[in-house]
Amino acid sequence: MRKITTKIFAILFILTASLSYAQAKKPTIMVVPSDVWCNKNGYMLEFDNQGSIVKIPDYKRAFQENADLLTVISKINGLMAERGFPLKNMESAIKTLESESAENAMLTSKSGAGVVESPVDKLKKVAKADIIMQLTWTLNTTGPKKSVNFTLQGLDSYTDKEIATATGTGASSFSVELPVLLEESVLAHIDNFNVSLQKHFDDMFENGREIIIRVKKFDSWTGDLEKEYDGKELSSVIEDWMAANSVKGRFNTSDATENMILFEQVRIPLYDTTGKAIDARGFAKSLQEFLKKAPYTIPNKLTMKGLGQAVIVLGEK
Repeated sequence: MRKITTKIFAILFILTASLSYAQAKKPTIMVVPSDVWCNKNGYMLEFDNQGSIVKIPDYKRAFQENADLLTVISKINGLMAERGFPLKNMESAIKTLESESAENAMLTSKSGAGVVESPVDKLKKVAKADIIMQLTWTLNTTGPKKSVNFTLQGLDSYTDKEIATATGTGASSFSVELPVLLEESVLAHIDNFNVSLQKHFDDMFENGREIIIRVKKFDSWTGDLEKEYDGKELSSVIEDWMAANSVKGRFNTSDATENMILFEQVRIPLYDTTGKAIDARGFAKSLQEFLKKAPYTIPNKLTMKGLGQAVIVLGEK
């Protein structure tokens, strides 16, 4: 009887563990065509990034003109959804971006200073996906047979760090449907790929996600980061705030002068107490309000670059 009871408890434990795993939070993902694919297929545009011309993918035109792109991304979305990973629809995110006129938005101070974001950064902010899955594929034809070379890259949308990768070539087939060929190629790799994604997300859930915070000053402000408050320099005051508010006090002060301070690898919670996702803006907003209050009473402006970088400029709005 005792052995039967022990076995029952063991079975219940396994079922409970399995249920807890199934209910664990999954990272939200958005699948996008890679820069390489967009460039190879002619879907690029030029962007003026504060005087420097850079080329970025023209996602909107790619979706409007390339039917294969829509079907391929839909297939990958389906494979991820079957494995319990919530997905953000890229085409819908682009439409939301346009409806809010975010492509042409620019954040400026009252004196004219400002920080410009690229359309890609703005797209990430609208989608608010934890992970960007970049997809590259090439269709090979050998006589009547076809095969697909593919590369999947999982990128942390806050840091752009590569956290998972899968690449391979599917077996040659007489099938002429690209989504079918791609599915056959990806299936052998996608589960290990997803394990890497989930491992990264679990680490973020426990130790916080990484962001970058910069604190600068406007030329018009007479103070600086060496100004003392109750015998402590402002830079030290800000570092103490970071230590108290980052997850497990984890951050790096990468650079510091009297005019600026750079914090990298700042770990922030994924969610607040209400379950709402926190990004760099939400975290930096608290620091912004802290500096506005006595005894500092420093007016300041908060600007963003994507989801993972925030800049607080001291001295005015």
